[in-house]
Amino acid sequence: MTGVLEHRRDYLRLMRQFTLDNGHFTVTDIQRSAGIPRSTAQDWINRLLREGCVLVREEKRGRSAARFAAISAMPSSTCKRIFTTVDGDLVKIYHDCMSGACAAFCGHHHALAGGALNTVRRDGTLLEETARIGMQEILVGLSPLPAVGVTGISRDGDAIVQHIHSIGGPAYSLSDMMARADGVLRVEPRHDGHLVKGKVWTRALTQVTIGIDDTDTKEGGATFALALALLNHLERIKGILPISHHIAMLNPAVFNKTAGNSASFIEVAVMPDQFDTLVDRTRRFVADEALSKEWGIAIRQGFIIPAGLREYGKMVREQVITRTVAEATAERFSISLYGGNGVIGALGAVALAGLPHEILLDPAQNGF
Repeated sequence: MTGVLEHRRDYLRLMRQFTLDNGHFTVTDIQRSAGIPRSTAQDWINRLLREGCVLVREEKRGRSAARFAAISAMPSSTCKRIFTTVDGDLVKIYHDCMSGACAAFCGHHHALAGGALNTVRRDGTLLEETARIGMQEILVGLSPLPAVGVTGISRDGDAIVQHIHSIGGPAYSLSDMMARADGVLRVEPRHDGHLVKGKVWTRALTQVTIGIDDTDTKEGGATFALALALLNHLERIKGILPISHHIAMLNPAVFNKTAGNSASFIEVAVMPDQFDTLVDRTRRFVADEALSKEWGIAIRQGFIIPAGLREYGKMVREQVITRTVAEATAERFSISLYGGNGVIGALGAVALAGLPHEILLDPAQNGF
């Protein structure tokens, strides 16, 4: 028994060291390092899996060996979700952190590094970055240099690859934390002097904006609340990731309104083969939950807003728009409309997507 316990301790220590150094280990790693038969290494890994000391990091796929990790050596990750959406050659990178401070830190240093990123902005714990596919050299190091930056974005089949350079704390995040975030397919870090350089794979998802309006009445209901409920409902569907919920003020001078005349829109990332399911579930949910018969929704794929569509967003905050105009605009920009006259405001909300909150909430700020 003493010999078994000693072997258990030695093998588990070896597995922990591989996990700390590489983020994972394979059967071959243990076989070669311990100098034992492959079957013995596999037996010990299976035993420690049953005991809960080891977990499967990545299942065996084709010629790629299964990867394992020692649980006691796994660091607590501050990265909850990392995912990407694609519109042409532009990519949006979403990094949802457990901490607003961590999101602010990464946002600050990513913006300072520049590189492949065009825009960087943060809303609470969610960091949203826009990049164009391609490579751009960056300089990363100790202060006053940025500690982390995105040096390139590439496409790998149905995946997007972020090329990241880092040092210090961000290097620890790249090598030990990011692989554990929901949405990440795999991470390949490597040491280059004091830097850790790595590639992060995520799926190339489709971004969908859903505008909603006229779901309430003077007696009850609120469109902003229904929109948020819809976002929570869609989150439960496999292949759909929630991004954001927004309120947009429209023309306050229109006669047919419940109160101040605001519409809402939500943004989600969806696997391309789940888009039809998204549309169907959205239509049914709003139809069932809306109190007004004039409810309307507008559904658009992509995050790049054409100038003509943005112009409709301006018009809906200044003029009284007819349904005919809304339908013509929707057809021009391949946007699907469903429901009653609420489609006018719902389309307006979609046309205003991407603007900051201070503009969305103030219809007087219409000079964008």
